[in-house]
Amino acid sequence: MSRNKPLPGLDFLEPRVKIARFLATAGYLGVLLTITIYNGFFADLHGANPLIIVGVQLVPLLIFLPGVLLGWPRVYAFLCFVINLYFILGVLVCLQPGREVYGGLLVAFTLLYFIAALGFIRWTFQAQRVRAGEV
Repeated sequence: MSRNKPLPGLDFLEPRVKIARFLATAGYLGVLLTITIYNGFFADLHGANPLIIVGVQLVPLLIFLPGVLLGWPRVYAFLCFVINLYFILGVLVCLQPGREVYGGLLVAFTLLYFIAALGFIRWTFQAQRVRAGEV
């Protein structure tokens, strides 16, 4: 049930949209770089090709790259679902001896993305409603 609260003004929303988008994009790129650097240089892949391993892990994230770079809020929303898989991976990796830093970085960057993306999505749609003339 909606309470029909008035929407905040654009002077309130626009700075928050920019900051939230920057933080969400930083979290997204952090996840990409963490996976790439760890699997490319530090992981013991038992003879597997690092490009294949990195590619398989990054394809679900790279599908959303154009929308993230263009700042489309719906892409950020759908990526919230996918990023949860990497959060789970980070938590599981944190429990393995010798891989705590990698898991911790995955957890930190996924949390940064998720929280910032939720703010970005909410404030962007509120700003669109204000621009459309809703009160």
